[in-house]
Amino acid sequence: MARNAIPTSVLFCCDHNSIRSPIAEGMMKKFYGRAAYVQSAGVRNDMEIDGFAIAVCNEIGIEIANHRSRSFDEMKNWGDDLGAFDLIVALSPASQRQALELTRVFHLDVEYWPIMDPAGLAEGRDAKLAAYRQTRDQIRTRMIERFGPPKGDG
Repeated sequence: MARNAIPTSVLFCCDHNSIRSPIAEGMMKKFYGRAAYVQSAGVRNDMEIDGFAIAVCNEIGIEIANHRSRSFDEMKNWGDDLGAFDLIVALSPASQRQALELTRVFHLDVEYWPIMDPAGLAEGRDAKLAAYRQTRDQIRTRMIERFGPPKGDG
């Protein structure tokens, strides 16, 4: 797949599907519209969407408040076929391992983007927001490098 080509379908994954992968999913949808089918999942689904993630996405016009966290297992149980995705982007080491394990029988690309997990990194609202903004901006930089300039109003 060409470097700036937008795949037909992309799955973003991280540890809990509460911060990094929902930000990436929302950003991809905002930046590239319907160019790709986009979903996200976590190794585990033990947390709700993070309020700070919602806040830093709202700052750039991306709405993720209605995101429902889900795990790889839930995706399988709901009939989502991981083999149907053209690209899986893992945002954490654990999700990269899980994606490679789950897709070893499929011929699809798994990319690892080392994105910082901002949870628990800072004390106080301003410091937490700064950490979450850094994570959001890391995702935006990697996304634009990988898929090219936003097609929409991103």
